[in-house]
Amino acid sequence: MKRFFRTSFGSALLGGVVVAAFGWVAIAAGWIDANSDTSTVTVEAPLSAPVDAREEGDGNLVNQIYRRDGQGVAFISSELGGGESSAPSPFGESEGGGTATGSGFLIDTEGHIVTNNHVVEGAERVEVKLGASDTTYTAEVVGTDPATDVALLKVDVPSDQLHPLALGDSSKVEVGEQVIAIGNPFGLDRTVTAGIVSALQRQIQAPNGFSISHVIQTDAAINPGNSGGPLIDSSGSVIGINSQIQTGGSSNGNVGIGFAVPINTARDVVNQIELHGEVKHAFLGISGSSITPDLARALKLPVNEGVLVNEVVKGGPADQAGVKGGDTSATIEGASIRLGGDIITEIDGKKVSGMEEVINAVNAAAPGDKLELKVLRGDSTKTITVTLGVRPASAEDSQAGPVGPPSK
Repeated sequence: MKRFFRTSFGSALLGGVVVAAFGWVAIAAGWIDANSDTSTVTVEAPLSAPVDAREEGDGNLVNQIYRRDGQGVAFISSELGGGESSAPSPFGESEGGGTATGSGFLIDTEGHIVTNNHVVEGAERVEVKLGASDTTYTAEVVGTDPATDVALLKVDVPSDQLHPLALGDSSKVEVGEQVIAIGNPFGLDRTVTAGIVSALQRQIQAPNGFSISHVIQTDAAINPGNSGGPLIDSSGSVIGINSQIQTGGSSNGNVGIGFAVPINTARDVVNQIELHGEVKHAFLGISGSSITPDLARALKLPVNEGVLVNEVVKGGPADQAGVKGGDTSATIEGASIRLGGDIITEIDGKKVSGMEEVINAVNAAAPGDKLELKVLRGDSTKTITVTLGVRPASAEDSQAGPVGPPSK
């Protein structure tokens, strides 16, 4: 039991989701560096046709991609608002004034640049340099989405200075593929690093406290300042936006585990910003715990997998549909949970083994979509249809928060 609660227990507020760090979430406890200045973005179809760098001849793939795509990478400097000093941003930017730096990349010939929300959040002025040029341009913040840590900028630049990067399809990425990152770590502009795709389907925490799904893990070195820069595949197409790093708690630097927001996610965000000026995400409104055989035995649960609903947001979509939260408080390994709630075993006819599947299902849906939940309540089985709502601006705006110690 002790080992289980240190490694396997997870809790999340669903609607994007506040991921409460218990083990399977790599954020609380310092597993993902909250001071990392890196973040990832996703955009739709390629706006410029990808060219296979391997066809360009000299055999040095990284150099070929760097020479072709480097001119489309941006160095971003944000002048943050002054006022009273507040707590540091979880991604390493000062919120009480000063300058934040990061990276970005061009996605079209109209001057649109994708970067991380946390690179420009709170900025009174945003300036951009493109490629190797020392010319500084003032950028307009077209729109932002803290839930995916994506921002869209626009610069008025002569057309001959615009070299947009091709956008790939992150759903086709495979573990082991070669990738490179281009950005400005620690202000060292035009830096390139290389590695592989280490894992897929990770989840990381967004600046507003909810979770980002389908994240790409890479061992290509990314550090503070790489935020918003592109993760590029061997064909020269962007597959992700570099976003966060895991440091092991020993430093603020890279230890070979970085995370990038998939480009398909960013593509959807950019499209919503361009069409509607804002981004809306689905919201379920529960906090829950993944059930494992160890937890099931300890709590004498009737199933060995699924999600135990701890709390339901009052007046939220799940509450309105009749989902029940726990009514008995318990403390396990210092973490407070509520027992006696519904157990979610299926969503839309698909088995649920833990919170990750519920989070992914909500993140893949839109406000107004319906999810059919199969739940166990006592000795009976019920099917509950929930109409998803609009996710609050931040996890703190929700009435049910993560169960357990707060994540960074």
